[in-house]
Amino acid sequence: MTTRVDTSAIHEVATLIRSSRNTVALTGAGSSTPSGIPDFRSAGSGLWARFLPMEVASLTAFRHNPERFFEWLRPLASHMLNAQPNDAHIALAELEKAGCLHTIITQNIDGLHQRAGSQHVLEVHGTLNTLSCIGCYQKISSQGYIDQYIHKGIIPRCPECNRILKPDTVLFEEQLPAKIWLQARKAAENCEVMIVAGSSLLVMPVAGLPMKAVENGAKLIIINRSETYIDERATALLNGDVAEIIPEIAAQIHYA
Repeated sequence: MTTRVDTSAIHEVATLIRSSRNTVALTGAGSSTPSGIPDFRSAGSGLWARFLPMEVASLTAFRHNPERFFEWLRPLASHMLNAQPNDAHIALAELEKAGCLHTIITQNIDGLHQRAGSQHVLEVHGTLNTLSCIGCYQKISSQGYIDQYIHKGIIPRCPECNRILKPDTVLFEEQLPAKIWLQARKAAENCEVMIVAGSSLLVMPVAGLPMKAVENGAKLIIINRSETYIDERATALLNGDVAEIIPEIAAQIHYA
């Protein structure tokens, strides 16, 4: 279904971004669903409608039954490996290249922003691109391991001590990666415009970043299919598909 957004709203948003000296985008699962990656919280279709997160995606679950965790993760990881950046990812990368977008803070672990060409991406919920040994704690690239896991179900093990390698994604009960989180907070505090794209803003502490931006005087743009707790504080609220709306905004900026 085609999203219908008033052209005046697109123009308003484009003007805000064009005049901003520091624009930050915060992206969630809704920015990757157009690439075929399932989200977690949509009623009926989200992953948590079919699985209890604490039973499959918590640190406790991983420690007690890593095999079940990897069984749950396997189809999702396959989706992510095979997915291609959609028009929203590409448009955000183009805005960064044009100097109109300075930082992307993403809750996603699929790496699609980087594959679309974005350079300054803060993955606050971690990544599938690296693995960490639960025995000797060394961090290694997932390249070579992830294919074996997806196609043959081989659980990755450390080449040094043979303990299981944990994907560097943030599970329930885990803290966010400290360095990345501090960078994300600083970006939110210092931006002049924040774009929230495809996030329900239900998961703390990341969900608090737009409020931090607003409290520091930033203009807030929300592009989403569902409501968020901070909609009433938004300067511009565009309801619809990010893969349709963000390219329209980028085109308006480029051709103004």
